[in-house]
Amino acid sequence: MRYDNDAKQLKYEVLHKVAEHSFAGTLEENINQIPYDLIPGPQPKFRCCIYREREIIRERVSAARGLSMPGQPENAIIGVLPAACEGCPISRFTVTSNCQHCLAKKCQAACPFGAISITGRGAYIDPNKCKECGRCAAACPYNAISDTLRPCLRSCPVDAITMDENRRAAIQYENCISCGTCANSCPFGALTDRSYMTKVIDLIRDENTEVYAIFAPAIEGHFGMATVGSLKAALVALGFTGAYEVSLGADATAAHEAEELAEAIEEGRKMTTSCCPAFVEMIEKHFPKLTGLISHTGSPMVLTARYLHQEHPGAKVVFIGPCMAKKLEIQKVQETADLVLTFEELAAMFDAREIDPAKKAEQEQDGSLAGKNFATSGGVTASVQQVFKERGIELKASCLQCNGARECKKALTLLNLGRLPEDFLEGMACEGGCIAGPGGVESPVRVKKNRAKLLAQADSRGVVENIQQIHDYSDVNMDAR
Repeated sequence: MRYDNDAKQLKYEVLHKVAEHSFAGTLEENINQIPYDLIPGPQPKFRCCIYREREIIRERVSAARGLSMPGQPENAIIGVLPAACEGCPISRFTVTSNCQHCLAKKCQAACPFGAISITGRGAYIDPNKCKECGRCAAACPYNAISDTLRPCLRSCPVDAITMDENRRAAIQYENCISCGTCANSCPFGALTDRSYMTKVIDLIRDENTEVYAIFAPAIEGHFGMATVGSLKAALVALGFTGAYEVSLGADATAAHEAEELAEAIEEGRKMTTSCCPAFVEMIEKHFPKLTGLISHTGSPMVLTARYLHQEHPGAKVVFIGPCMAKKLEIQKVQETADLVLTFEELAAMFDAREIDPAKKAEQEQDGSLAGKNFATSGGVTASVQQVFKERGIELKASCLQCNGARECKKALTLLNLGRLPEDFLEGMACEGGCIAGPGGVESPVRVKKNRAKLLAQADSRGVVENIQQIHDYSDVNMDAR
């Protein structure tokens, strides 16, 4: 695997090394050697010196083993690698060479903190006095003051990122929704997710334990032109007992959520989706008055895991997707997947075992086309509408699809104020849907191109027929919690 993003590439190389040693049963005795294998020296590859680079590798190895990062609570998913968080500018606002030494001095007049002085070279901002209010930048007629807000701070949709006393990134976990946007946006790879990969490998190496993989509908397109069937075969070759599409659970979610929405409309209530854990976390942490409007239907991951636990009592279930927040969901929801992997971690595991999923045999799909499209923004709403169509139900319900966490926040703000006109709110924290999740391996553009070809091969099974006849969900608990 080769990424065009060096920060992502470094993360992959660590995951790959850890996976290799985990499969071989040699991880413990090689933990201290991994930094030297990846950074042999004597010249640094990407930082000031090999010593810092090796420390970053050590921190990444800890995250790959599922250990807590400094300042990270035991149950938190996203954390900061201190050694890596050193490259961002200390001062947010800086005067550039565009400064024209003007007589008006509007920047100085606009600053309420006395942070701006005028020198022979132009305006100067004292970082010790600056409170980063941005009034100087807004006042400058030449746009001579640049705003270099840290990417992690800029990207966080819920303002959960701050800076500690050493000016390094810090996460306010009481606000964090584990969406992974910060990890995806940091150009130094200083924010990352805690991995369950070594625990998964230990499980599948245990010959006395049945372990089933369930993979998100977003997987199609992330591993080139690998089909669902070839991915299933590759996962079995990796050591899993069997593998299933979570689009099967998406069909069950759509069918039950359609019933729930019909009841809500009849009673004059509004309703939101429940399948995106970061969206649910946003409601629970930032709009607690709206928690009663969240759908009571379990997410596709939850319902697929419950189906498998029912079919194979005593077996372990591992969810695989592009979503970091799913690692939080399994902590909060009962009767769900036992562990979670991202596509990044799966790619490292495939490469560690020299498995090319595109070269494996074909097998039959599990979910409908509507279920597969849960992976894209608007897909949940479309699936619920498909259920109404298949059941011959005409329901007048207005729906709003929120594409990304910022759109979710705006819609929830309106809903919280009682000003949202729509009846049904679909929320997805990632722009474009799950296919653009932070734990993916391909760019959204390439994934869409690959998916268009792969989904064209899917059969036309219906949502309702699929869960009633092909896969019996009649005894599965559908509740979200």
